[in-house]
Order: sequence, then C-alpha cells, then structure tokens
Amino acid sequence: MNKKDFLRVADYTKEEIKEIFGLTGRIKARQKKGAPVRPLEGKTLGMIFQKSSTRTRVSFEVGMYQLGGYPLFLSANDLQLKRGETIADTARVLSRMVDAVMIRTYAHNEVEELAKYASIPVINGLTDSHHPCQIMADIYTVLERRKSVKGLTVAWVGDGNNVLHSWMEGAPLTGMNLRMAVPPGYEPDKEMLKFGAELAKKEGTQMLLTNDPVEAVKGADVIYTDVWASMGQDAEKEKKFRDFKGFQINGGLMKHADKDYLFMHCLPAHRGEEVAEEVIDGPHSIIFDEAENRMHVQKAILAAHMLRGRKIKI
Repeated sequence: MNKKDFLRVADYTKEEIKEIFGLTGRIKARQKKGAPVRPLEGKTLGMIFQKSSTRTRVSFEVGMYQLGGYPLFLSANDLQLKRGETIADTARVLSRMVDAVMIRTYAHNEVEELAKYASIPVINGLTDSHHPCQIMADIYTVLERRKSVKGLTVAWVGDGNNVLHSWMEGAPLTGMNLRMAVPPGYEPDKEMLKFGAELAKKEGTQMLLTNDPVEAVKGADVIYTDVWASMGQDAEKEKKFRDFKGFQINGGLMKHADKDYLFMHCLPAHRGEEVAEEVIDGPHSIIFDEAENRMHVQKAILAAHMLRGRKIKI
C-alpha cells in the first residue's frame, strides 16, 4: 500500500481492498490468540471529532493502542477551527506533531482539504457524503461468513445517505450486486448514482434503484438498513416516519430474502423503527460481528497507511 489517504472506498483498487482484508485477517487472528501486534510502536494518531460517536471513537482509539501507538482525542472544542483557524493551517500543524489523522466531520470537502495540506495520512472516519471505514468492515464481515462475496446481492432499504454512497463504491469493487430501495425523494446523490452505475458497469456487477423494498430484498443475500433520521435530522423525524412507511425491516419483508440472508446495520439502531426486534435480535443478524470488525479493519487501514511502502510483518 503506497496511498497516503483514505477518504472514500473508491480510493482503493480491488487489489488494495484484498490487501487490507488479508492484513485484517492476520491481525485479528493474532489478537484472538493473545499475541501482541505492535507495528505502530511510537506512532501517534490524531483523532478529530466534529461529530460525536461511540463505535468510531472506541474502535480507532482501542485499535491504535493495540497496534502499539498512541491515540489522541481532539473534540471540536479542543481545536481552533471554531475560532477561525483554517483547515490548511490545522493540517500543516498536525503534520508536524502526529503521524496520521482520523477525522469525523460533516462536509466531505473539509476532509479533502485536510488531506490536501497534510503531509501525513488522513483517514475519513465519516462525513455527510461517505463512510468508507464502515463499508470496509461490513464487506469483511460478510466475507468471514461466506468466504467469498463475489456475486452476492446486497439489498439496502432506507435513506440515500453516506453509508449507501460508500456501498455504491464498495459493492462493485468487491464483485457484489447492489439493490437500493428508498422512498421517493430520498434517493442518493445524483453524482454518486452516476459514479456508482459507471463503476458497476466497469466491474460487471448489477446496481438497481427502486422505491419498492420487496423488489430490492427478493432473493438478496445481505439485507442492510440504517436509521431513518440521521444525526442532526431530528426535526425531520415525524415526516420521515410517514414517508418511510413500509420500509421497516421485519419478518414479513424478510420472507422475500434468501433463506440464509445476513442482516446488517451500521448502528446505532432505533429498534421498532427501521428494524423490528425479531430481525435485529434474530439468527440472521450479524450486527455485533460487524461492529467489532470496525476495529480490526481500521487497524489494518492504519497500519497500511502509516507504514506505507514498508512490509508489515504480522
């Protein structure tokens, strides 16, 4: 891996995704045996959080510690960005003091600007447009269960949000088909739709956008959803509940899926809203494997980018 930054799934080639997954498997296997894996001894990760988080903070902080490095938490109140310091100046300063930056924020162009002016790796922990580390962990989790993901069909039922945008890149790059069921008016970004469709065509996979959950779910191998009202959208909650009627993942809808389907959710989940208890706690649910794998995959991403150009011995 010679790339400096990881801002969206499409920053990786198919071969680089396989490389990250292979490294993830080796790191996870060593950890499960209780053997230390510390390739980042003496390295420091600056973690910028403009948005609060449970899984992102814990997975990166614990992951960096387990790799032998030091994670430095930087909330919005800890930085001078709110007081007018430019992103470019922040990038230049942090490049002199830490070895990499993970940022979780709102506008994707802020992450791009940070990466542009930083001389150290920048990892996107989430923006309003992309959630690449989540989708890398999701695909790896399916891979653990199915041994191969090529030819599998993922059915997304919900909002056309940042997680779906990253699926539109991750699915074609790993040989998976993607069906997206969203209510009218909640479609993904038009540019992302165009990009995803072109990528799917290039990779020989299928991509479908529909307003019918049954059409998306029918025979699908993986069923995926997210909260209807994302962070910062609480004012729209009541309207979304009306608009998303019929889009809940429940036993009735799952009768149309493959009999061995896997249910996934990036969490946090609003039980009884986008997903029924019978599904999220049922035998097909792998949400907690998925959550744990955020840490394992992100450790591989950190090691690959912070030691880029060097062989990582695990």
